[in-house]
Amino acid sequence: MFDLAAYPPVHDAERAAQRERFTEIREQSEALAVNLAAEDQTIQSMPDVSPTKWHLAHTSWFFETFLLGRFDPGYRPFDPAFAYLFNSYYEAVGPRHPRPARGLLSRPTVDAILAYRDHVSAAMIRLIGQASEAVWCEAAPLVELGLHHEQQHQELILMDIKHVFSVNPLLPAYQAPPALSAMRAAAPLHWVGFDGGLVEIGHDGGEFAFDNEGPRHKVWLEPFRLASNPVTCGEFLEFVIDGGYQRAEHWLSDGWATVQQQGWEMPLYWRQEDGAWHVFTLSGEKRLDPAEPVCHVSHYEADAYAKWAGKRLPTEAEWEFGAAATLSDTPPSGNLADRGHFHPCADATPPDAEPRLRQLVGDVWEWTASAYAPYPGFRAPDGAVGEYNGKFMSGQMVLRGGAAVTPAGHMRLSYRNFFPPAARWAFSGLRLADGSE
Repeated sequence: MFDLAAYPPVHDAERAAQRERFTEIREQSEALAVNLAAEDQTIQSMPDVSPTKWHLAHTSWFFETFLLGRFDPGYRPFDPAFAYLFNSYYEAVGPRHPRPARGLLSRPTVDAILAYRDHVSAAMIRLIGQASEAVWCEAAPLVELGLHHEQQHQELILMDIKHVFSVNPLLPAYQAPPALSAMRAAAPLHWVGFDGGLVEIGHDGGEFAFDNEGPRHKVWLEPFRLASNPVTCGEFLEFVIDGGYQRAEHWLSDGWATVQQQGWEMPLYWRQEDGAWHVFTLSGEKRLDPAEPVCHVSHYEADAYAKWAGKRLPTEAEWEFGAAATLSDTPPSGNLADRGHFHPCADATPPDAEPRLRQLVGDVWEWTASAYAPYPGFRAPDGAVGEYNGKFMSGQMVLRGGAAVTPAGHMRLSYRNFFPPAARWAFSGLRLADGSE
């Protein structure tokens, strides 16, 4: 690890705070790999999954490419070959190693990648502390973007290693299981109504947000209702037992084709043995808890469940408006990664006098009925950084709310996550919606 004491103090309060935050987030990424052997960090279990060591290297490549190479004339790359190995999808930067082949890279070793991280982190600390005011004004937004990018990859590290361990017949645990506690009954489901009308959604331009969260704009909403809680494992199990995966009438055409092609019979990581249902978690396999939010379902599965239940998925505008009205000025909080549980939890909050939306933040990302598309007036930034979000606005669906593996300081109600409709390895669930009654 690099030694902060080796660098002169930063006197500007903003830069000092950013240096501390930079160090904290970089250390958090490395802490996620502490429990993993070098062998664990090299495996790629499917094309969408990246090895842990690739995530650790790519996040360093981001700072090296977009900040150090541009703003530090004296910076020397740790290894010029890494520019090819750890570019993800930035066409403007240059060629890259194919994504499905990342698991074939036995070299560089984990130790070499950790040394690379130290090299980049030390140079970034110098840049934050010693850049001129003119340079800092230009670099500061990219530092902030790089830190949120790293937090995204912290979530991906956990998503990906869970899939890696799930295909191992030994079903290894990433971390020790939490203390045993009695299963609690699921919170009773209520419906919360909203009048709709002409409302505003999107980031308000205050703190950091990704470019795809704006501009803030007006949308018209008809009256609608949202379920008080996400759909639970027990509720989704009823769909499974009722033959939901064998009945085409519940499914979108592409979804039904995917069910047939992939042989889906239940959510990812579920297993039935001798009449008992089990689920694989980052703490190993355990009995399915009916009160926990269902997790690792695709958009196709979420939509099929909603049709089976006689409801629908909310639009992202409905979700954001309902969440903002519920939480008001309360900072987003919930079962996020800072709790270290890394698994959805049953709703343990006391009953409300009046029905309200619960578990909006954390536990599971909630699929919406909205395609991932640009907001009115959206324009991607010029240059390679403009490839960050905009070029993926096709063939993806929006999720909202964060999950048990989302870093706490990374979550906003305007945050628009997105995945292809067949994706299941994200910590994704659903909340039901319908018209006002």
